[in-house]
Amino acid sequence: MTGFDRLIDALTLQAGYNSALVAIGAALLGLAGGGAGAFVFLRKRALVSDAISHATLPGVALAFIVMAVLGGTGRWLPGLLAGSAITAAIGLLIVEWMARRTRLSEDAAIGAVLSVFFGLGVVLLTVIQTMTSGQQAGLGSFLLGSTAGMLISEAYVIAIAGAIAAGLVFLMRRPMTLVAFDPEFATTTGVDVRRTDIAILVLALIVTVIGLKIVGLILIVALLIIPPVAARFWTDRVASLILIAAGMGAVSGYVGAAISSAFAGVPTGPVIVLIAFVLFLVSLLASPLRGALAAALRQWRFRRLVHQRQGLLALARGEAIYDRLTLSTLRRAGYMRRDGVATLAGRSAAAKALKDEARWAEAMRGEADGPVVADYDGLTPIEDVLTPDQIADLDRRLARLEVAT
Repeated sequence: MTGFDRLIDALTLQAGYNSALVAIGAALLGLAGGGAGAFVFLRKRALVSDAISHATLPGVALAFIVMAVLGGTGRWLPGLLAGSAITAAIGLLIVEWMARRTRLSEDAAIGAVLSVFFGLGVVLLTVIQTMTSGQQAGLGSFLLGSTAGMLISEAYVIAIAGAIAAGLVFLMRRPMTLVAFDPEFATTTGVDVRRTDIAILVLALIVTVIGLKIVGLILIVALLIIPPVAARFWTDRVASLILIAAGMGAVSGYVGAAISSAFAGVPTGPVIVLIAFVLFLVSLLASPLRGALAAALRQWRFRRLVHQRQGLLALARGEAIYDRLTLSTLRRAGYMRRDGVATLAGRSAAAKALKDEARWAEAMRGEADGPVVADYDGLTPIEDVLTPDQIADLDRRLARLEVAT
């Protein structure tokens, strides 16, 4: 069986029960990560989530040590996740306390907690390697994630926790949206801003903890941040942002887990993050709202409109046109022949452009501070901005000025 055939089997959940369960669990993790990450992104707390993820490492190590000392295997996933949740919560509380009670800025507090907790975790992992329990192998997978050898019970834990996190995002979306955009207004409506902020970070903590086994603590932040950043290119609405981010996270988790199971030796966490990054690149380039290609196309159209208008005004005034882009724009529009002579349509359009120019000059003279006139971009047809009555009034005023002169 070729690698492509194995990939198709994995994507269609035909590669075995365990692979299918891991893929579904990774999809639920991505769904929760994208949804929770949307509020982390909107609240501008990405660095805090990074501190949370790094603060999980000593918890994993301490939980292993405690379970090994008590006679267990030390590899029981719920115990390891509980330990990581405890130290992550402690790290979060320390960041909050330092930011509120000391003169340190939040980013300084984050840097201190991130480096200290991660350093402590590395030291504890080194200590674990000297233990004689014989169950240390594989703990390093919590750094970058791994689904190789994942038990079905572990996949169940991740899938259920991911579904719970996604449900919490749905239930708390309204207060978290208010706090993300307007904390002052949220306070006036009775929303406790500080508790809601903590709830956002707790959701990030939950996603971080349940994602340790699949994505790893170093890369889990990417699953929280990349999907909402990519989703922002497609929409201006919060509800749509959450749905798109959750969908991108789910696709990243599902496809990444499928690729990892189809190709031996391919790490799960990095592949999931790379899939998320591919979705980000597609959004960056192809989004019709904020994508780079759409922006370039709008810029090109705007430039053409500017050259066309300037060319028509030059034709109306009998001025020579030397700019090649202006000439080619007028020819493409059918306003000028190749020998430089204006066509009938070109002369008509030029006369109208000159008349509209006089209309706008009169409108600005009489109503310079008006909202319609102030927002005029100089290119939109006057009929799309002013009503027929307003245009007729401008024509009457222009006619009186011509008689007066």
